[in-house]
Amino acid sequence: MRKELGEFLRSRRARVRPEDTGLPLYGERRRVTGLRREEVALLAGVSVPYYVRLEQGRAANVSDEVLGAIARALRLDETEQAHLRNVARSLRRRTEPRPSRRVRPTIQRLLDACGGPAFVMGRRTELLACNRLAALLFFGRTEPPLPAEGLNCARLVFLDESVRALYLNWEDKARETVAFIRLDAGRHPGDKELATLIGELSMRSADFRRLWAEHDVRERSNGEVRVDHPLVGELVLDYESLKVGDDPDQVLVTYLPEPGSPSDEALRFLASWHSGPLQPQNAGH
Repeated sequence: MRKELGEFLRSRRARVRPEDTGLPLYGERRRVTGLRREEVALLAGVSVPYYVRLEQGRAANVSDEVLGAIARALRLDETEQAHLRNVARSLRRRTEPRPSRRVRPTIQRLLDACGGPAFVMGRRTELLACNRLAALLFFGRTEPPLPAEGLNCARLVFLDESVRALYLNWEDKARETVAFIRLDAGRHPGDKELATLIGELSMRSADFRRLWAEHDVRERSNGEVRVDHPLVGELVLDYESLKVGDDPDQVLVTYLPEPGSPSDEALRFLASWHSGPLQPQNAGH
């Protein structure tokens, strides 16, 4: 995580224009985009050598006060500040226990009772459970896939061409997926399976490499998704993401159309579809 910390700080200071901070420019020609290291140190009230060590991942036990000052200097939002704290503190963490891949039976009943597509996603964007409508809409199956099948949402988004074609706003979906993985990596720096997933996606997807290099971190709990399903055509759905009970690593995602809209009618038709199996999507899992 030393490399992650340095790359994240460099990417954030490259976004900040010196003229927006009140620092004097003196008309000099600048060799770097955004702030220099010494300018960040000045704005944060720390010494230049200390900030350099921090960017190099060599400043152990950095205080919350210093991280807060650097966050203010770099104009980080709340999600970025949390990621900075996680990455900085990860320098002294040990390997964590493996997360649970089990979803409580009551959560599965809740999914089945949902009027729209719904699924539970765990660490590393693993699909842990879903209802039948989500299986039909997003995963090309007539029945919910079991966790043992190892479906992974990031692999589907970046490595499965049929899933790429499904999302009309694929770039937004891809950015959201990468941002989720980066936050996950910051929270769980000792996760070897997550590191393997990141390595695999980096090797197999140029788009993943491009987006990963941007060091974007954000949490979106709601939004809109537009899909073009091979059976029912285009749908516009609103989604909400909720934490599952006392497990911070499990997220329940539900999708709902506008009542009475063409998307609502299309979902109702899809829910009543029983005329044989869909073509399963097998790429990347």
